[in-house]
Amino acid sequence: MPWTMPAETEPHTRTWMAWPSADYTLGDRAEEAWVTWAAVANAIVAFEPVTMIVAPEHREVASRYLAPEVDLVEGAVDDGWYRDSGPTFVLGESGLGAVNWVFNGWGGQDWASWENDAVASLIATEAAGAARIDSAMVNEGGGIHTDGEGTFLVTRTVQLDPGRNPELTEADVEAELVRTLGARRVIWLPRGLTRDSERFGTRGHVDIVATFPSPGTVLLHDQQDPEHPDFQVCQELRASLAGVTDAEGRELEIVSLPAPTVLRDDEGWVDYSYVNHLVCNGAVIGCAFDDPNDEVAREVLATAYPGREIVMVDARPLFARGGGIHCITQQQPAVPGASVA
Repeated sequence: MPWTMPAETEPHTRTWMAWPSADYTLGDRAEEAWVTWAAVANAIVAFEPVTMIVAPEHREVASRYLAPEVDLVEGAVDDGWYRDSGPTFVLGESGLGAVNWVFNGWGGQDWASWENDAVASLIATEAAGAARIDSAMVNEGGGIHTDGEGTFLVTRTVQLDPGRNPELTEADVEAELVRTLGARRVIWLPRGLTRDSERFGTRGHVDIVATFPSPGTVLLHDQQDPEHPDFQVCQELRASLAGVTDAEGRELEIVSLPAPTVLRDDEGWVDYSYVNHLVCNGAVIGCAFDDPNDEVAREVLATAYPGREIVMVDARPLFARGGGIHCITQQQPAVPGASVA
């Protein structure tokens, strides 16, 4: 029975998240993390249901920050990056399925822990009543984007990472995406952003550099300042997409999503990106950086997603910890014919 991954723009039953709890995320600024995760959840729940997975010992603190409309489900998780440790939901003839990838801490990073997160995808899989689809491939939700018509964006530095899939070829990865997600065309980008490729990054997740707002169109991160090393990276990414066609044979239209004007933080070059947003029912939850380009990004997103409300949430505390709004959320698509909030 074929499974297909719908576009993020299709109706959702809910969004899944996980409450942050790892020392490498909380550090000495736990409240900052809690406030930010809650701000994202509270923004989404105005448009669709949100379920937050929370370790029993953190239920009380989570309840203090989250809106009462956010559902809490207790479960063992290492941390709050549920896009990556959670399942990738798909649809098939029998309804909802959930692909459970192998999760190994973004390629076995020495700073990460994943004893619980290695099986945390089963929490949402079982609670959603989804058919379980197991994969032997190491992958994360942040490593893939689809247009819902079988076209997928991935990066070589993630899918072919020696810490993830040392024995796999491009053809092997594509075959597994065909089996699990219904891929018909896989577009390989060479890499991700500079900061995300350093020690505390993911080694190049695609969801920080490019996404499909609609079939045939790609929103591409655009670092416009030549001083930033991502200026060259973005030129390389744009060149790799030139003339590329999707699963339907359309040549992709590339729409620039300019990077924020700020170039550095206390740790070095930033990878602040407006691409790392979540599309939910009737809205786009976007990243804000208290930057002049926040309004530029809002306008680009409003044009790319007509009819949706654009809600911007300060994402600087997320990026300081290695990710963004898309990285902490995982959509559960609605089964056709089912009611949608």
